[in-house]
Amino acid sequence: MTATTDASAVSDEDRTALADTVTRFARTEIAPHVDAWDAAGEFPRSLYRRAADLGLLGLGYPEQYGGTPASYLLRLPLWRALSRHGASGGVLASLLSHNIGLPPVLAHGSDTVRAEVIPPVLAGEQIAALAITEPGGGSDVAQLKTTARREGDEYIVNGEKVFITSGMRADWITVAVRTGDAGSKGSGGISMLLIPGHSAGLSRSKLDKMGWLCSDTAHLRFDNVRVPARYLLGDEGTGFRIIMANFNGERFGLAASALGFAEACYDEALAWARQRKTFGAALVEHQVIRHKLVDMQMRIQSTAAWCESVAAQADAGCTGPEWVASVCLLKNHATQTMQFCADQAVQILGGMGFMRGTVSERIYREVKVMMIGGGAEEIMKDLAAKQLGI
Repeated sequence: MTATTDASAVSDEDRTALADTVTRFARTEIAPHVDAWDAAGEFPRSLYRRAADLGLLGLGYPEQYGGTPASYLLRLPLWRALSRHGASGGVLASLLSHNIGLPPVLAHGSDTVRAEVIPPVLAGEQIAALAITEPGGGSDVAQLKTTARREGDEYIVNGEKVFITSGMRADWITVAVRTGDAGSKGSGGISMLLIPGHSAGLSRSKLDKMGWLCSDTAHLRFDNVRVPARYLLGDEGTGFRIIMANFNGERFGLAASALGFAEACYDEALAWARQRKTFGAALVEHQVIRHKLVDMQMRIQSTAAWCESVAAQADAGCTGPEWVASVCLLKNHATQTMQFCADQAVQILGGMGFMRGTVSERIYREVKVMMIGGGAEEIMKDLAAKQLGI
């Protein structure tokens, strides 16, 4: 998503107020229920409506669709606080899946389609998802095989998508497809198509995962699914560029979220170290534990500063190759910070850190999807190198 408000108009008071609102929402509406939701494999759809009532789903979208224009700097507290105080990647991923599913609709859909799709999603009445990855490949987007053949005023879609967040109950799915000649190859043949979730021929299978247990993740199959041609986003053959632009916002959101999850691990580890006693003293009184906590803070503070810098650059209009490289590197740094903090927190908690029900145990299981989703570490490094001319 691109910034929609001048960074100079964002005050510290605005950011603090938003962070306070998100913190209260996460502590009361999410954190007490996460264990039960993980066991159930989903969270209630009513949570979307409650988040929407606070304006959280509409942050960064135009007012005409029920949103609130917001810069990267203003959206940063949403991701960070929701992760830190909700402490559930599963809730975060599905609750905010529209932030990867809707931007192509907003940027490239017709006025009619935008008016039809965006308002009910921002109101929490419907769910939007993005479907790019296929069983035969993930990061190599240019080689996707799902096809969309034009037939009159419709596209006929055939193929599969996998690892789709909110895929089981999404009402709208933004899908990367291959249009044009049946034998077309490479990025030039890719288009973006919005597919209604109720479409005949669309089937969904739930996937079991290591983490994000309450986020519904699906394998989608398209068997001669007929989609009205008005749901084409942009022109045929422009899908690859749309996808690449969409990734930038997704990767920044992942970085900001990873920062919040790292802070959640630190919070739990510090609280445990202060109250847990060994050998006649609180854990925090042992130098080795204090050093672990300081090492966590060192990574958290560097990640926070980098997030602020990248957000400010984007809001100032600096979104060229160097900024794209910074986003890639930031995502790697932030997820490594999350990985380090989760590992150290579990170590400080000891046996309790291995038990279900602790924040650090949950986040420890969720680290790898953050390091892979939106572009794996190796892909991020290679893309950053290309952007920097290395």
